[in-house]
Amino acid sequence: MHTYPKKSAAALTCAIALAITGCSAGSADGTAEATQAAGTSYAPYVSSTEASDNDSAGSPATYNLAFVISDGSDCTPKWNGTDAITDSAAKSRISQLTQDGAGVRVSFGGASGKELAASCDSASELAAAYGKALDAAGSSQADFDIEGDELTDSDAVGLRSEAIALLQQERGDLEVSFTLPVMPSGLDDDSVALLESANEHDVQVSTVNIMTMNYGESYADDMGDYALTSAKATHTQLKEIFGTSDATAWRAMALTSMLGVNDVDNETFTLDDAAQVREFAEEKGIGWVSMWATFRDRQCDDGSSSDDALTNCSGVDQEDGAFAEAFSG
Repeated sequence: MHTYPKKSAAALTCAIALAITGCSAGSADGTAEATQAAGTSYAPYVSSTEASDNDSAGSPATYNLAFVISDGSDCTPKWNGTDAITDSAAKSRISQLTQDGAGVRVSFGGASGKELAASCDSASELAAAYGKALDAAGSSQADFDIEGDELTDSDAVGLRSEAIALLQQERGDLEVSFTLPVMPSGLDDDSVALLESANEHDVQVSTVNIMTMNYGESYADDMGDYALTSAKATHTQLKEIFGTSDATAWRAMALTSMLGVNDVDNETFTLDDAAQVREFAEEKGIGWVSMWATFRDRQCDDGSSSDDALTNCSGVDQEDGAFAEAFSG
């Protein structure tokens, strides 16, 4: 665990919960009660460019639009690094997702491509790039999915924290979540360092979303149990990093699962696992639960050359949209 300067517990409780319910310094206990009562929402990851028949299954409160990254050459935000953020098809897609009242959260980063913090030269330029994508989506919610090499790039981590702080100064209603890899032992040192960097730059963090998946081939037991163990370990870390209460640390957490089969041997996340995670999230007052992704929430067609369990179906026996129903409770 890294060392870091701490603010008062009451102020940090407000900082981490501000975008959820709003609070003022000194009201930590009331905030914990308010956020606990808000309930656990369902917020799946969706393709930012291609619709799925299962997008609306489970009636999501928010859709995580995956992903905005650099075009690979400069500080230009694009959907998946290829499509302009102002593309008419993307605008139509977002309009369709939100027509029944759901919100959209723009997810920056992901496992592939080049995150904008590795392409932009200054915090102001990076903040502007993030802002352009948020404006194009009509969103005040930003998710930063940081993994792989981007997580170990300390320069990019610092630049990103500075840029997000600038953006929040300009946009008082901006909600920020960080999506990070996790193990049953909790967040690793790089993820902790990222959160400490955000803390040091006065970023108001609404949610830390942990990816309860990809533990490694030696983790061959129950995936639902591993998800709960990972959440408990992370909860302890969040309390320490942000100096906040039990209830607020739970509320400031989200859980994202890889539904069905994974590319890691021995990892199959079942519908029972999804129900287990949902029950746990409701019990603890966790902010939201999610999955990768709506377009995989269906059974693979036997013999279909176009179906790939790691890309566009789950690889397990299920009804269409069954994971969404399990996660939404």
